[in-house]
Amino acid sequence: MNAMSARLSREQARTHLGGVESALGNSTGRAAREAAVRYLNGSVPAYSWVGVYSVEGKDLVLDAWSGPAATEHTRIPLGKGVCGFAAKAGRTEIVSDVSKDPRYLSCFVSTKSEIVVPIHAGGKVVGEIDIDSDHKDAFSTLDREFLEAVAARLASLW
Repeated sequence: MNAMSARLSREQARTHLGGVESALGNSTGRAAREAAVRYLNGSVPAYSWVGVYSVEGKDLVLDAWSGPAATEHTRIPLGKGVCGFAAKAGRTEIVSDVSKDPRYLSCFVSTKSEIVVPIHAGGKVVGEIDIDSDHKDAFSTLDREFLEAVAARLASLW
């Protein structure tokens, strides 16, 4: 699979949004976050590791994850790394090649690109979705739009 075939099509994004909705069912809170990460990691081939962090004080704390292994980064200060930067800035960050971004906190040697999407609720960032891919340039504008819609849905269940 190359980067272009790894990227979502508009039709796939719509299908996956429905899949996330089905996976969520009637769950709320942490159960909803766990359902979402399991669905995303298991259903979108380019997503090799998926996590949701919650904002606790001045840190991001890993709340739910799905992937081949746990990350050592279970607590990240706001402003540190791509995750901390996205949470502090309140905007989605796409890193096409993690080896060229000095903010990247290495988790897995296989990771080549990353997208981090803040979850906004009550006028503030309450968490974020963090996704790694084993392919460079794996994330497009469609991934951003799709994951921002997932983040909005998770915010409603926070």
